[in-house]
Order: sequence, then structure tokens, then C-alpha cells
Amino acid sequence: MSKLRVLIIAEAANPELTSVALIGYSLSQALAEVCDAHLVTESRNEDALLKAGVSPGSFTAITNPAQRVAFRIATILRGGTSLGWTIHSALTTLAYPIFEHKVWRHFATRLAKGEFDLVHRITPLSPTTPSYLAKKLAKIGVPLILGPLNGGIPWPAGFDQVRRAEREWLGYFRDLYRFLPGLKATRRLASSLILASRHTYGEVTAGRAELEKKAIWLPENAIDPARFPEVYQEPAAPPAATPLHVAFLGRLVPYKGADILLEAAAPLLRAGRMTLEIIGDGPQMPELKAIVARENLVHAVAFPGWVAHEQVRRHLAKARIFAFPSVREFGGGVVLEAMALGLAPVVIDYGGPAELIPDGCGMIVPMGNRDELIHAFRDALDRLTADPAAVHATGLRAQRHVRAHFTWSAKAQQLLMVYAWTLQGSPAPKPDLWRSSGIKIG
Repeated sequence: MSKLRVLIIAEAANPELTSVALIGYSLSQALAEVCDAHLVTESRNEDALLKAGVSPGSFTAITNPAQRVAFRIATILRGGTSLGWTIHSALTTLAYPIFEHKVWRHFATRLAKGEFDLVHRITPLSPTTPSYLAKKLAKIGVPLILGPLNGGIPWPAGFDQVRRAEREWLGYFRDLYRFLPGLKATRRLASSLILASRHTYGEVTAGRAELEKKAIWLPENAIDPARFPEVYQEPAAPPAATPLHVAFLGRLVPYKGADILLEAAAPLLRAGRMTLEIIGDGPQMPELKAIVARENLVHAVAFPGWVAHEQVRRHLAKARIFAFPSVREFGGGVVLEAMALGLAPVVIDYGGPAELIPDGCGMIVPMGNRDELIHAFRDALDRLTADPAAVHATGLRAQRHVRAHFTWSAKAQQLLMVYAWTLQGSPAPKPDLWRSSGIKIG
């Protein structure tokens, strides 16, 4: 059978960056292995794509000066690039339509001639970004697939101080996105909506039967075996009677919860039952080091600082448990990376990370206030460090789960199912990727 011809839109697609840009790159290249795909991205990504070996004929780079202006303004308002993500998202959403206008001018003739079976917009990931192309494609009968879409998870109760520290003041007005011109039409005219979290799924489809019919759950993150070859190398069981090594990886800011982890782990660290490595850097570093000094934990806690992405696995591979008490996480790609190395994850039942872990592949602690989370994580770590053999077995199951369902090649195969279903149209049964990935939703 001939491959599907897919025009992939990912204005952010860069192998040298992380987060959204790395998702755009990784997913588009995985799809290029199973489809006759052509990528459309912003010109700022062109050099990195060519350096990574992407064929010049397989992508089109389009310049959007408005995005550069929006990024500069957002950086000023945010006080840098690490805070106020909602501000960044709002300004880039306002600048994005210019990009799609240019995409249409460049590809309108080819689309009208039927050179592509469908169009798949991977990025922006934000569910609040309208598509100028939706109406244009509907008129010429070319299906549009949007997603994976994720974001907008509310700040949990009791963490308003953390929210203010993150300069997320614009988030108080987030619901105004519903009035963005073209957003309702975008969702109505899209042929399929790939929604990457329970929250986004519920927010987009709530009370809209016509949207529920074309909505499919599929998390946006995966791992690249080229970067994490250990996903195919199962770790050996830990030596008996040694402290279990626990890792945390993330930006050292309050909502990531490294302070919660330190408070929770303190008795176990003092007792010699575990050691802890906090990988990352950020404004909370002095506070965390002060906690370590106050609790007499210097001998048991390491702070390697910021670590380049290609070196992350070297640090994580020394651990057996990945503890990640982030109170507001959309995707949780770092959790998948830890699982790929055979670590047993411990996360909060709020946001994306909990949706990546099926039964038997980690521990999910209930959401609560700060004190409740400290006690919940302490209890989880206490149970895990008391049974190293069970930790090892959990890590192996987690690793096998990632290997089966959360590599980019596996995700490309899942999207092929979505493509086929989209092109078949109603009444073909909707792909049930919740059940096939072993995740329980609801």
C-alpha cells in the first residue's frame, strides 16, 4: 500500500531544544518514517534541522517576524524565560495566525490539487490557539487533525503563593480564551482532535457531543531510543542492604516540589535508607541547600546543578526511584525518561505525570496541601525503600511499558490509527488509545 501523504505543521520543531520544540521535531520525524510527510516549520528551526540530517526537500521553513517580537515582549513581561508561561503562550498565540496565513499561501494550490491526504498540526500544543487553516481546508475537503493539545490545568488549591512566585497572574484571566476569534470554528471544523490529558479532554469536549465524537486521548510525550538506548537494557537488581538512590530532575522552582521531597525524605536520609540527587538549577537552590544543612543531610543529598539534556540519563541511571512532586505539570516527559531507564516513579495524582503510569508501574500519591503531600511522599518512599526487590520489579515494568507504548515510533503507529479512522469517517469506531496503552482514565 502507498503511504499516506501528510502535510505536517509544527511551527516549533527543533532537535536542539526541549519541551514543545523537541516534541514537534521528534513526532514529525517519527511520522516521516511511516508516512510520505512534508514538514512546515518556522525558519528559526532550519539550521538545527539541517544539522540533525533532515533532508532539505522534506521540510519548508517559513519566516514569522511577529513571533520573534512576541517572544521578546513576553520575555520582558515575564522577567526572563523561566517564569510566567501563560504570558508567553498568550502573546505567541496572538502572533501565530501570520504563520498559518503564510502556510496557506505557500501550499494552497498543492492542497487543492489533492497532493496531500490530510493536514496534521502538531504545534502549537496549546488548546487555545485557533487555526486559520481550518476553514480553508474544510472548503476544499482536506481533513485537518489538531494535536496533541495540552495545557491550562488549574493551579491546585492551597498553592496560590507558588502561583504568584511563578508570575502566573495572567492565568487568572485564562477563561477569556473562549472569546478568541476562530477558536470555536477551529474545533468544529477539525476532523480529529488529539487531546493529551484528562483535563484538556474534559475542557474541550464538555457538553459538546460533536467534539466528543472526534476527540482522542494521546499524551504528547515519548522517548527517543537513540537518546535513551537503556530502554532496551534492563537494569540489574540492586545489591542487598544498600541505601536506595532516589533522583529528582527539574527546574528548581516552588511548583516543582523539590522542597516537598526534601522534607518528606529527611527521616529516611538520616536513617541511611536512601540517598537523593536533586538534578537541576533555579532560584530555589539556596533554600534547598539550607534545608539540607538544617536537617544534617549533607552526606546524603547531592546537587549536581544544571545538566545538559544529553547527560541526563547518566545521572538518572544511578537511581532506582524517581520522585517528582510537581504540583502542576502538563505533560511529564521527564517521568517517561526516568521510566525508560528502569526507575520506579512516584508522582502526584494531578496533571500529566499520573496519566503516564499504569497499575504496577509506579506510585501515584493523592493531591493535597503541602503538608499532606510531604506525608504522602514520605509514606511512599518509606514503603519503597523497605522493599528494594519490589522497587526493581516496578522499575522493570515501567521500562517495559515505555518501550511498548511511549517511544516516538510507537506514537507514530498510534497516529496512523488516528489517520486511518479520520479518513474513514463516521461510523468507523474511534481508536481507544486509553485502553490499548494500559492507562486507566476516569
